[in-house]
Amino acid sequence: MEIRQLRTFQTVAKFLSFNRAAQELHYAQSSISAQIQGLEEELGVQLFDRLGRRVLLTEAGMRLLQYAEKILDLAEETPTGVAGARELRGSLTVKVPETLSVHRLPPVIARFRSMYPKVRLRFVSCTHDGLQKDLRKGITDLAFLLAESIRASDLEVEALGIEPLVLVAHPGHPLAARKEIRARDLEGETIPLSTVDCSYRKGLELVLGEEKVRYEAALEYNSVEAVKRCVMSGVGVTVLPEISVAEEVSRGLLKVLPWADEGLEAAALMIWYKERWVSPTLAAFMEVTREVLREAYGWAPRSFDG
Repeated sequence: MEIRQLRTFQTVAKFLSFNRAAQELHYAQSSISAQIQGLEEELGVQLFDRLGRRVLLTEAGMRLLQYAEKILDLAEETPTGVAGARELRGSLTVKVPETLSVHRLPPVIARFRSMYPKVRLRFVSCTHDGLQKDLRKGITDLAFLLAESIRASDLEVEALGIEPLVLVAHPGHPLAARKEIRARDLEGETIPLSTVDCSYRKGLELVLGEEKVRYEAALEYNSVEAVKRCVMSGVGVTVLPEISVAEEVSRGLLKVLPWADEGLEAAALMIWYKERWVSPTLAAFMEVTREVLREAYGWAPRSFDG
């Protein structure tokens, strides 16, 4: 397997066209076909479904694309790591929950891009399932979670700050008139939940489980915004990071319910694989993240084993 073949495969996957890839790479189309065929024979799998002039990635092709992008990125970044080139290059793939992506990372990205404009950044919505596996395989370079902790002996975990959580409902919801809310008050309530902000929802589920509170959790969304809109329309109550609902609360569209049990909060965690070489590009992004979020949270970063 050659770098040249992987770059050709990546280009065909990008355009889903052998002809467009040939034009982009200045090869004859027969050369493109031969390189892809060689890859398929070496790996023993079909990488593309040919549908006339159209091609589609197979499941095996999608898996190879993840590895091909990382290999090509590493090849591009090698001069920086070996020769100490002054200008960082390459790319990073970062998994991040929606709240951090929307409210915390933009200043990080702005500062990083001003310092290292040649680095490509890919951000993927965070789901807790599969996160550790992707870090170990190198598909994901760095991940963030909103959680109390994560337990994995081969991962490095650094807490960057505390993200306050709040229980919110429509101002006209019956619970909005209460002076305090405890877990038992949520008995029978509909609780729309987000799947993309990873783990902080597990804290509420744990509290309700310990109190044996039965609630309706039939509404799950892959968007924090969708959860907010649902609750703003009068459907149930939910728990969300305070920063993600601050505007709606200030406009009177949502009301924070006075939670009287254990404090609702989650740590903003930065996570990477212990055994992986931390490239200059990754190290630079991590350092900029620490600096910016230290200012945002007003809290010095802390490291601990997962």
